[in-house]
Amino acid sequence: MDLRYVRIGFIIISALLGSQIIGQGSAWSTWWRLAIGGVAGVVLVLVEAAIHRIGRVSVRGFSAAVFGLLFGLIMAKMVTDVTALIPMDAGMAAIVRVSLTWAFCYLGMTMALRGRDEFSVIIPYVQLARHDRAEETLIVDTSSIIDGRIVDLCKAKFIEGRLMIPRFILKELQAVADSHDSMKRSRGRRGLDVLAQLRETPGIDVKILEDDVPGISEPDGKLVKLAQVLGTRIVTNDYNLNKVAELQNVRVLNVNELAQALRSVVLPGEVLEVKPLKEGKEHHQAVAYLEDGTMVVVENGRSLIGQAVHGTVTSVLQTSAGRMIFLRPDGASSSKR
Repeated sequence: MDLRYVRIGFIIISALLGSQIIGQGSAWSTWWRLAIGGVAGVVLVLVEAAIHRIGRVSVRGFSAAVFGLLFGLIMAKMVTDVTALIPMDAGMAAIVRVSLTWAFCYLGMTMALRGRDEFSVIIPYVQLARHDRAEETLIVDTSSIIDGRIVDLCKAKFIEGRLMIPRFILKELQAVADSHDSMKRSRGRRGLDVLAQLRETPGIDVKILEDDVPGISEPDGKLVKLAQVLGTRIVTNDYNLNKVAELQNVRVLNVNELAQALRSVVLPGEVLEVKPLKEGKEHHQAVAYLEDGTMVVVENGRSLIGQAVHGTVTSVLQTSAGRMIFLRPDGASSSKR
C-alpha cells in the first residue's frame, strides 16, 4: 500500500463530499461543488506532505494506518459531541460532523504512517505479533555477510530461524561491491556470493526486509532501531555495533565472540604438536597456529621453523587480541646445537 493511493482516494472522497455538503440550497452547479471539495482535499494533502515526506508503507505501516484511522474516528466523535452543545440547525450540524470526521480520519492515518516505528510499540497487536516471532527472526548486518561464516553456522544449526536482510544493508553491500577500491570491491562481491549461497541453501530462510527507518542515516543506527521495533536480535562481527546495541538493550549474536568461545581449551602442562611458520618477536621465538587460529609462541623454536614440533605448554595468556599459548619444545636444548 502506497501513501499516494491514500492521498488520491482522499481527494476523490473530498470532491464527492463537497458535491453533497457545499452550497446546498444555492445555485452552485454540481461541478463547482466537486471542484471546491477536491481543492480542499488537495490543500490538506499538500499541508501534510510539506510537514513530512512519507515513503513506502509496509504491512506494519498498514497496521499503523488502520489504528490511526480508528483513532481519527474516535477523536471526531468526541469533538462532534462537544460541538453538538453549540446551537445550530440540523444542516449545519451535519456539515460540521462530516467535515470533522473527514479531517480527523486523514490526520490520524498520516500521523500513524509517519511515526509507524514508535506507533507499533504503543499498539499491543503489532508488538505482540512481532514478539511471538522474535526468537525465530534475526537481522543480519553487512560485516557478518562479508565474513561468510554465517553459512556454516546455519548449516550446523547454531543459527536457526529466518534471516532478515534489510534493504538498506543490501544497498550498502552493492555499494561496496561497486567500489573503486579493489579490496573493498572484492569484499563486496564476496558478500553478494555469500548472500546468494544463503538463499540457495535448503533449510535457510532468507528474506529481504523492505522496512526503512526514516530520520536515521547511519546503517548501524537503523539496524538497532529495527531490532528494537521488531523485538529481535542482530547477527554481526562489528565490535562497535555490538557495543551500541548492548547499550540500547538490543541482543546481539557476535560471530567473533562465538569463535572465541569455541576455541580449544589448553592448560599448562599439556603436550601439543605444532608446526612453526614464522619468526617471533624475540630472537629465539617462533610462531605457530592451532587449527582454530590460536597463536602458539614456541620458545627456542626459530631453528625449528617448518618442522613438526612436540612440546609442553608452559603458560596461557589471554589478551585483547585473543589467546596466546607458550610452548617449550621437547629436547629444546639439543635443537639449538
